[in-house]
Order: sequence, then C-alpha cells, then structure tokens
Amino acid sequence: MSRSEKTFHHEKKLHLNGVGIIAKKDDPIARQHCTALQTWLRKQQISVIESIEPGLDLIIVLGGDGTLLHIAEKAARHGIPVLGINLGNLGFLTEFKKEETYTTLKRLLNEKITIENRLMLKVKIQRGGQISPSRFALNDIVIAKQVKNKLLNLSTFIDDQLITTYRADGLIFSSPTGSTAYNLSSGGPIVCPGLKTITVTPICPFMLSTRPIILPADKTLTTRYKTEENGACAWIILDGKPSQEITEEDMVIVSAAKSPLQLVTSENRDYFTILRNKLHWNVTAEETKESLEQTVQ
Repeated sequence: MSRSEKTFHHEKKLHLNGVGIIAKKDDPIARQHCTALQTWLRKQQISVIESIEPGLDLIIVLGGDGTLLHIAEKAARHGIPVLGINLGNLGFLTEFKKEETYTTLKRLLNEKITIENRLMLKVKIQRGGQISPSRFALNDIVIAKQVKNKLLNLSTFIDDQLITTYRADGLIFSSPTGSTAYNLSSGGPIVCPGLKTITVTPICPFMLSTRPIILPADKTLTTRYKTEENGACAWIILDGKPSQEITEEDMVIVSAAKSPLQLVTSENRDYFTILRNKLHWNVTAEETKESLEQTVQ
C-alpha cells in the first residue's frame, strides 16, 4: 500500500488520459449529462468509456449515492479515484452538484485535488472447511433474519475473544462512511470517515442495555447465529443489497479490506458542513425550514 493510500486526506495531481463514466441506469437526466460530458472530455483529448477498467485515471459517477455504492468495490480494487456528481436526492457521497461538473473537471486538469481514502469492509463465509471468496461493501455488512423468523442469537468475537451474544433482528457491521446510513437509523453513532474503525450495531435488540460498540479496523470480527427455529436461515446484505443466504452452521468473518475507495471531495465543503446540510444534524426545525426554502428558490 502506498503512502497516499495510508493517509486519509491528501492532495493529488491527476493526469487524465482515460476516464470511465458510470451513469444511473434508466435515468434520462443522467444519460443526457453523460453524453454531454463525453463530448466535453473528448475535446480535451481525454479518452472516455462507460465502464470501469484497469488503467483509468478517474471514474465519474452520475447519479446518487446508490450508483456510487454499486461501483465502489471495483473502483477500490483497481485504485481509481471516484468523482461523484449528484443527480439523486441526498448526495452524501456524491457531493458535487450537477452545475459544478465542468468547473470541477477544469480544476482537476490544472490543479491538485483533494482525495479521501474511505475504508472498505470485506466479508467471507466459512462453511465447514471451506471459506468463500471475499465480498466487499463501502457502507455496511448486515446479518439479517428472515422477515417471519424469530430473533437471532448472534455470538460475536473479536480475534477469537467473545464480545457478547446479541439477541436481535440482526447485526450491522459499519464502516465510518456507512455510520450515517443504516447504522445511524438503528441508533448507532456517527463516526468521522478518517477513522479506521468498524462499528457493530444490533438491529432492534431484545435487551434495552444492548448498545453499539466501535472497534479497531485492524481486528477480525466473526459471528455465528442460533435461532429458536431449527433450520431458520438469515441473510448477508451488502450496502443494502441481499448477497447470500446463510445458515446456523456458517461463520461470518468481517474485516477491513486492503484497498480503500479513493473519493474526490470538494475543497469548499467539509464533513461537518455536509452533516448539517444533508442530514440536518443538530439543526433546529426553524433552520431546516429556512434551508428547504432556499433550496426551492
């Protein structure tokens, strides 16, 4: 891992020879913007493809956070920086506005830009003597019960040391980036994205005293579950998408991925400004109303 990959926040001069554009599927606005953007980039003598391939200098995502989450693993694996243009609703990860597209790209061509290395999570399933290939997530890895099933008893370990056995609907393993997603709505803490941690948050725990815990990301977390219903299955969900059905015989192994996601960020906005503006964190009802009125105007 290079020095820049170890540092959370760093400046880098990109030399744009090849760019990949990923536009939100079946979205006419994204498609229109993609076509215009390709024309502009080619006028700058930059080759453009609508996919992610090794050797690209930048990936531009046109859509919302869901579109960025979809390509995060592949971008991280190839070590390609990602620039997110928000055409969706929240735009927490895709923080650049549509109207900022060309001014941002002009700055990329001429100046150093700010890149944040966002921790990725990986999960493997041990079944008998076999371990599955790793799967990856930027926000969170979730163990969730089937809708009609009873609570899960999830025995969770850190480097083979028992943390506790959660009795809950499921368990969220969240990266710092994902701390403001499912983790937050389940009562978990907001974690600054520069920290290297994994937050474990139970979903609807049976015991009121059960609370989330923040753990160092250089440790390996393992979980097995039991239910009161013999043979009841659970699901592994990666960044909101069901990935694999598991059984009581399986061991879920969660750890930090080797390669981070390199996310291009704005020099005009900081993390706490985004928290206040996007999530209305610690903002009064009156301030929220004013913000919404300004957005409409």
